[in-house]
Amino acid sequence: MKIIIGLGNPGRKYENTRHNAGFMVMDELAKLLNVSFDQEKFSAYFAKTKYKQEDVILLKPTTFMNNSGFALRQCLDFYKASTKEVLVIYDDVDLPVGKIRLRQKGSAGGHNGIKSIIECIFTNEFDRIRVGVGKDANIPMINWVLSKFKEEEKEDLDQAVIQSAKAAHYAITHSFMDTMNQYNKK
Repeated sequence: MKIIIGLGNPGRKYENTRHNAGFMVMDELAKLLNVSFDQEKFSAYFAKTKYKQEDVILLKPTTFMNNSGFALRQCLDFYKASTKEVLVIYDDVDLPVGKIRLRQKGSAGGHNGIKSIIECIFTNEFDRIRVGVGKDANIPMINWVLSKFKEEEKEDLDQAVIQSAKAAHYAITHSFMDTMNQYNKK
């Protein structure tokens, strides 16, 4: 089983904001897997499919970013799944727009969604794809992550979303170490 969760905030108000990069990747991944988020389950928009004999769960939490871990915890408990089966996709202000970085563990790095996940699943050792959204030292962080992407960033963002979705898709049937080797570009 693979549980893939993309972080973001629900609702039209937050569409295409920097904090919703994880949701953008999940929508692209759903296209690759030919599924749709037509159910709500585990406090999340939910999709389930089978890919090459592997059960795949896709989640986009409806809990808002700061409580993302609740949705993942509910899903893990229901399926009696291990945190080793989890892949989290989220925005990262420490990476420029268009860059992605895959890691197997790490701190929350100030990201409240990741902090919530670590608190709810009791470990920081889970696979993750970080999608660069850049930062602006002149804009308070909360305003920055809730802002929409600039027109000149769209092409780089689109490439990062596509690459992240491909990496998540690849990770369904390959080790995450192999996935990192394929998708972590210098």
